[in-house]
Amino acid sequence: MKELIIAFGLFMFIEGILYAIFPSKMKSMLKKLELIKDNQLRTGGLMFAVIGFILVYYMKS
Repeated sequence: MKELIIAFGLFMFIEGILYAIFPSKMKSMLKKLELIKDNQLRTGGLMFAVIGFILVYYMKS
């Protein structure tokens, strides 16, 4: 559970830094998300989730 909290904190840190350093770029990137189909976002999100799970699994074992 401690690792999950650390990972979430790291995620929030990285997201916060990106918005702090590149606010206009992040806004334009979020606007471009509207052009992407839901299925493409779902597939991309699932792929990243699986890759992240595999990375965590191998690092823990």
